[in-house]
Amino acid sequence: MRRNRNVKIVATLGPASSTAEMIEKLFLAGVDVFRINMSHTNHQLLNELHGAIRGVEAKLGRPIGILADLQGPKIRIGTFAEKEAKIKAGDTFVFDTDQTPGDATRVFLPHPEIFASAREGDNLLLNDGRLRVEITRAEPTRLETRVIFGGVLSNRKGVNLPDTVIPIPALTDKDRADLEAAATLGVDWIALSFVQRPDDVAEARKLVAGRAGVMAKIEKPSALGCLEEILELADGIMVARGDLGVELPLETVPAKQKQITRAARKAGKPVIVATQMLESMIVEPVPTRAEVSDVATAVYEGADAVMLSAESASGAWPERAVATMDHIAQSVERDTFYRGIITAQRYEPQATSADAISAAARTISETLKLAAIVCYTGSGSTGLRVSRERPDTPVICLTPIPSTARRLALAWGLHCVLSDDARDLDDMVAKATGIAFQEGFAQAGQRIIITAGVPLGTPGATNMMRIAYVGKNGAAGN
Repeated sequence: MRRNRNVKIVATLGPASSTAEMIEKLFLAGVDVFRINMSHTNHQLLNELHGAIRGVEAKLGRPIGILADLQGPKIRIGTFAEKEAKIKAGDTFVFDTDQTPGDATRVFLPHPEIFASAREGDNLLLNDGRLRVEITRAEPTRLETRVIFGGVLSNRKGVNLPDTVIPIPALTDKDRADLEAAATLGVDWIALSFVQRPDDVAEARKLVAGRAGVMAKIEKPSALGCLEEILELADGIMVARGDLGVELPLETVPAKQKQITRAARKAGKPVIVATQMLESMIVEPVPTRAEVSDVATAVYEGADAVMLSAESASGAWPERAVATMDHIAQSVERDTFYRGIITAQRYEPQATSADAISAAARTISETLKLAAIVCYTGSGSTGLRVSRERPDTPVICLTPIPSTARRLALAWGLHCVLSDDARDLDDMVAKATGIAFQEGFAQAGQRIIITAGVPLGTPGATNMMRIAYVGKNGAAGN
């Protein structure tokens, strides 16, 4: 089950892909992590999907990651007397606290936090950014606006406020219940929506209590202003380009994607590029050329993973969409320019022994043309350090902890294998050479480099490297 690429694939489950049979097909087609969208999943279905994924994992003998994506708060307007109203550019339109159904001049906005925070000059985006209004007068119970881009506005459409930090917590009561259910069940990642400030991530970390990795979704402009602080608290980052593209000028999103990806790489945190990557494959059997270029850009940039949303959740071609993304990634990574681009974006190692050893292992493996880097890891931090280096040499992570292997399924270039802790140094070398041989990474007569911590089994204590020969049938050679 070795992948012929370093970037990982995340696929969202939904009506088109919720059976155990389809989950197995998607995994075989190339999925490394399955995303469960809690906006459309109750706890019973969460349990069923989790059980189906773990069943496929047991059948195929490979660790599979599960990401539960929390819904987050939804800001919506009220209703209209005629179910919808047409507002025109240049008109005045009012948002207020009157629950009476609206018309072409006003509508109810059931969010007092917005009235408390919005200021004159702030913009409101309606219906996924299709309509835009600018606040001309802000009062405690009334926002008077000028319509910039008009159109038809219907009941309960969403509202985005790109210029306003709203005092709404990232976690709703539903999110808290979903988080607890998912973490108790044993998912590997919890994705946090509506992150505006580092405190949002800190709150989620407290509730997760180490049971899963916390992934901050960057979809609000306010989060970009404190990206480094968010990265310090989060275990991973998702570039949620859907809402980000609504709240920012569209032409700025590619640059922001690069900024976020590079910041996450520098911090050694996994980063997913998401939203509309192969959107046309919801209905078509092939993507557009522009979509192929979009996926390729994320791969060239060194993202840890690329994600499918509706393409795999509700599309007509879920398996084909995964296979297409797999083929694009493989093609990019075979490109003669790919390695040069990845290397040019590499950051200096941080001043820790684990970083120094991981950087040295990468340099030695590439200089000596070794068959593989084998790293022993308990918490997963050693694997992430090696992944951060983006080595040209394949990386095998050995861990005795299933949750660690599953979480690392998201990280660039890591092939995770469950293995008992080594008894001593000789056993450590024997296990490493044997698994490198069995998994198809090394042949007899080739060499590998091993990183580990001594004393063996000590979390976060990577302090040793060793080059080993692979003997006949994977036995450790001299």
